Amino acid sequence: MLYRNLYPRDLFAELDRLQRALQQGGDVSPNIRGGSRGGYPAMNVGGTPNSVEIYAFLPGIDPAAIEVQLEKGVLTIAGERRIEYPRNDEKTTVHIDERFAGRFRRVVTLPDDIDPNAVHARYRDGVLHVSIARAAAAQPRRIVIQ
Repeated sequence: MLYRNLYPRDLFAELDRLQRALQQGGDVSPNIRGGSRGGYPAMNVGGTPNSVEIYAFLPGIDPAAIEVQLEKGVLTIAGERRIEYPRNDEKTTVHIDERFAGRFRRVVTLPDDIDPNAVHARYRDGVLHVSIARAAAAQPRRIVIQ
């Protein structure tokens, strides 16, 4: 009977739990140069010669509950996800609850060549798209030879 204490019944579930705990302990904020270790919401961050593009995947969240802030080259996306259960009585049970609920906050360090006055944010079909233009001085331009 001692083996039950040493080995959990679902070894893979226990390994998954340990991996999540390790990731949360060493979580590093993502930046434009990479280095993301996950979190909520899932994000894609990239760029073009003219802009920095950020996509945050926030299905089922009211756009009014999302806060986007840009300060000193740091973009912050924060908010709260609420999950409502059908009923709350003694006969209701929840067997599996895998969706994230609660407050969230993601921070992205942006490159130095952005224009903080040219930021556009759109939310559609559960995806928040933030586009930040690069400063005009940083744009590549063709030099005319005389």
